[in-house]
Amino acid sequence: MSRRPHLTSRGQIFLGLGLVVVVIGTLFGYPDLTRVGVLVACLPLLAVVVGWRPAPPLNVRRQVHPALVASARPAHVELTFQGRGSRLSALQIAEEQLDPRLGAGPRFLLPRMDPGERHTVSYRVASAERGAHQLGPVQLERRDPFGLTTRSIAVAGTTDLVVLPPVDPLGADRVHGGGLGREGQVPHMVALHGEDDVSIRAYRDGDDLRRVHWPTTAHRGELMVRQEDRPARRRAVLLLDSRAGAYRAAPAAFEWAVRAVASVAVHLARDGYAVHVVGAGHPGDTELGAILRDLALVSPTTEELHPLVRDAHTLTTEGAVVVAVVSDQDPESVLAVPAVRSPGSLGVAFVLDTASFAGADGEPSGLTALFSAAGWRPHTIRDGDTVPGAWAAATHGAGHLRAMAGAGP
Repeated sequence: MSRRPHLTSRGQIFLGLGLVVVVIGTLFGYPDLTRVGVLVACLPLLAVVVGWRPAPPLNVRRQVHPALVASARPAHVELTFQGRGSRLSALQIAEEQLDPRLGAGPRFLLPRMDPGERHTVSYRVASAERGAHQLGPVQLERRDPFGLTTRSIAVAGTTDLVVLPPVDPLGADRVHGGGLGREGQVPHMVALHGEDDVSIRAYRDGDDLRRVHWPTTAHRGELMVRQEDRPARRRAVLLLDSRAGAYRAAPAAFEWAVRAVASVAVHLARDGYAVHVVGAGHPGDTELGAILRDLALVSPTTEELHPLVRDAHTLTTEGAVVVAVVSDQDPESVLAVPAVRSPGSLGVAFVLDTASFAGADGEPSGLTALFSAAGWRPHTIRDGDTVPGAWAAATHGAGHLRAMAGAGP
């Protein structure tokens, strides 16, 4: 998009001064002075006319390293300008347009470039706020040699920089209790989507119908089931309460929830768990990079909690470590969450006191007692609580957690 040329402050001064000189020369009968005034007044007008001439186009290529960056860590951006057309480009100022959360856009002076010639500039950018931040488009500003007029041209093309949510270290303690019966046992049901080393074979009598692979069954016309080539990894299911209504008065509480889920996901993935996050992205994804990207882009939605509980329950039927981060708003919607934990599995619940995040005092919701009665390890989260502190409080002695065999659902 190109803007028409307009007068700069200097051009406006020249135009005004020229008109004043013309008036003075005419009133006092000095024709030479009048001619000088006309010349001075015509200079900016002539510059505007010349400014309508289209400038030789430029190509802009943008590279971001890395494209996924940790919170508050800098990313390196390279802009490569290449001359096009059949003539030398003009001297121009390039300004990168940035998402306001990234700060002011950098400005560069571009030299005159021959067709095909390249010029590369770079800058660094960082943000403590998670999400996708837009880089671009580039705004080119061209001035005439006298600085009387300026013209701006926006060069199409943008790139997103994804800032991951903050991740807090949760210590070196290992978490146990992710299988059925005894510590260290792992579930044998592979996730419905996303885990590796799964083969398809024909159905045999006695096979669990939950292993049926319906796309292959429909294709071949006979029942086909999944069969893992090697034992499945221990599983952890993280449930993020993403109801928009639960955080309307306390958006900071939702950011705490996202930070907690990201920190626990990294902690358990490094401990060898196949981590599933329900409430951000696809529940079947177990690749840590994809999980963190989904958490970087997640925002409160109008979706109710019940579908998320149903998805989480599908993943925990044969045992998994379960971590739920829920809001205390509309407690009736949270009543089904405790049933997600399978008997014999570890369940950790963070109940967000949203009133404290909004700077008010609220009545206890009773959800902590509900989770505790269902065999979970609950902890109430208030404004100012840290994720490592909450994790340590909810999993006291996490390095020696027993498998909770025989615990009720």
